[in-house]
Amino acid sequence: MDDTHSVEKLLHQKLASGPIPVAEYMRLVLGHPRLGYYATRTPFGREGDFITAPEICQAFGELIGLWAAHVWGLMGAPEEINLVELGPGRGTLMADALRACGKVAPSFLAAASIHFIETSPALRDQQKRAMGDHPALWYEKFSQIPKGPLIVIGNEFMDALPVHQLVRTGSGWCERQIARSPDGDLFFTVANKPSPLSTQLHPLVAEAALGSVAEISPKACAVTGAIANRLRIEGGAALLIDYGYAESAAGDTLQAVKHHRRHEVLAEPGTADLTAHVDFAALCRAANNCGVKIFGPVTQGVFLERLGIMERSKSLLRDADLIGRLEIETQIERLTSPTEMGNLFKVLGLASNNLSVLPGFVP
Repeated sequence: MDDTHSVEKLLHQKLASGPIPVAEYMRLVLGHPRLGYYATRTPFGREGDFITAPEICQAFGELIGLWAAHVWGLMGAPEEINLVELGPGRGTLMADALRACGKVAPSFLAAASIHFIETSPALRDQQKRAMGDHPALWYEKFSQIPKGPLIVIGNEFMDALPVHQLVRTGSGWCERQIARSPDGDLFFTVANKPSPLSTQLHPLVAEAALGSVAEISPKACAVTGAIANRLRIEGGAALLIDYGYAESAAGDTLQAVKHHRRHEVLAEPGTADLTAHVDFAALCRAANNCGVKIFGPVTQGVFLERLGIMERSKSLLRDADLIGRLEIETQIERLTSPTEMGNLFKVLGLASNNLSVLPGFVP
């Protein structure tokens, strides 16, 4: 029996006892340590299911690396700094970041110890290859990161964390669930009593019309709070980049992607990526409760332009042939254009209180 059938079998065993929340479905089919989507395949790149910004253009990771080096300088250039990436994919972002810092900020590179939060053995192997001679350490959870000042990078990490979906019914906000029919088909249903999670809804969302869907990610807020708390105590900054909305709003954003195409959320569990838009306002509230400074969110296009992506692209264009120049122009357009990733993706900065500004968040 292959892994796909195994995770599907496990799912059906759970559903035999009754419907499960959408969040539980995501936790199982994405994150099961042996059978889940991320444990059994490499989803990134053209040969996978989706492509992320670091895979689109090397300038993305380079600018993030130089952003981290600049922040390290603003921190007073501590002799040791933990450089942490959440969900580092194939390691492309960090590899590009370290290469850029080696050329422009070697003192930062010497001070930085690299830490990855990654649960997938297959992806860990790819990340090790991407690091080459750079030593790095891997962890299952953010709480395992060693003490000390830190800079945290999370690109498209929060969108894959489980979300609870609530539906406004005549009796209140009730949890959306997944059930199994007698013939084995999966379908959505709604619990018949209000969910205690409804107390976490933003007041404006709570007044949405009957039939509206609202999404809550306690896990994303908990991770953000844990990062913010570390920054408050030990100093540093975090950069969270993802697609989502700046203000809390109702809406069903749960989606599946397979081979770069939309896929039915409940079809072939464990074979497609599942994500939901990130509620950046909720992340801000979680961070604010920990007493750190919050910057943004700003759109990815604006953020990258402020970091100098147009200037970097000119340098890349000078060294490219005609076909290469067309590819680079297409890549930069995809990352920054309002009609591509430029507006949909947002960037949130968190910082300890001794940092007055973070690059990219002011003109």
